[in-house]
Amino acid sequence: QAPSPPDAAPLTHPHTHLSETTMLDAATTTQLKSYLDKVVVPIELVASLDDSPKSVELLGLLEDTAALSDKITVRREDNPRKPSFAISRVGTDVAVTFAGIPMGHEFTSYVLALLQVGGHPVKASPEVVEQVASLEGDFHFETYMSLSCQNCPDVVQSLNAMSIINPRITHTAIDGALYQDEIEAKQILAVPTVYLNGELFDSGRMSLEQIVGKLDTGAV
Repeated sequence: QAPSPPDAAPLTHPHTHLSETTMLDAATTTQLKSYLDKVVVPIELVASLDDSPKSVELLGLLEDTAALSDKITVRREDNPRKPSFAISRVGTDVAVTFAGIPMGHEFTSYVLALLQVGGHPVKASPEVVEQVASLEGDFHFETYMSLSCQNCPDVVQSLNAMSIINPRITHTAIDGALYQDEIEAKQILAVPTVYLNGELFDSGRMSLEQIVGKLDTGAV
């Protein structure tokens, strides 16, 4: 039986760490490789790391991923949030960012982001894609989530898709467990909680259409 497309069903996600730097088990690696065949334009995994064990884990995931496709490379840079990484379409402003290690429920978000930044079309109606593309202004979204949260991937994937459709939209998915200081400073009590340009935007489960509708006040 062929695997279902990543837009339709969650991928199985890895539970075992084979070594300190190998994050994906054999079955997940095989499945991921079949999806990465859909990557058509070069992408970079741009990692910001420190000396923590979580940074070692993240680098392991990114290197495991890059080993499965000749269109994916890993490089390092220095961002305030560590560990974090961007999935960036080479030579463009198209990127999505994860502050944390997208395992658990967020592994599907990670795979979808790889495919969509890599040129695989975003699954949304032409009307919604047009609405997102025509939004005017700069929108910097941050989603606080947890890897065990079942409602978080919908929000993360919707905002990632928006940032891929419209480069003036950026999105960072932040694992609250790793960034507890931010959770406490913002007094976040539940996930997913979304901030837009530094201000609280909304919390709870939201679809792509709902997010766009809230932004696009001129929408019919």
